Amino acid sequence: MSQQTNIAAQTAFGEAVVAGDLDALDAIVAPDAVDHDPAPGQGPGPDGYKAMFGELRSAFPDLHVQVEHLMATDDELAFAYVITGTHLGPLMGRPPTGRKVSYRGMQISRFDGDGKLVERWGSSDELGMLRQLGLAEV
Repeated sequence: MSQQTNIAAQTAFGEAVVAGDLDALDAIVAPDAVDHDPAPGQGPGPDGYKAMFGELRSAFPDLHVQVEHLMATDDELAFAYVITGTHLGPLMGRPPTGRKVSYRGMQISRFDGDGKLVERWGSSDELGMLRQLGLAEV
């Protein structure tokens, strides 16, 4: 698979999340995709990503993901990003705070020969996000 195909797949993934078109992930994520750093309770494959990003989009309806740096090989992509949004819906059982957040993350994605996401490793500054919302102590 080419670097450009993988970049296009990852871009489509990000656009689907930002737009809230989570059903589009069925065409981008392999059914047996493994997330090596899943969110609490996140299941496998496209349904796991849809559930996780569904909760995040409900909590942050204005969710935006800005890719700041991207590197690609023929089957892997690594990128650094910033997530921003306003906490207007429940998150992890906590009521909305109305506060804005901005936090960083990094991810490595591996794609198969068909351009589908098959593995993901990543980390977001979730503690930083919770601190900005006043839901975690410094």
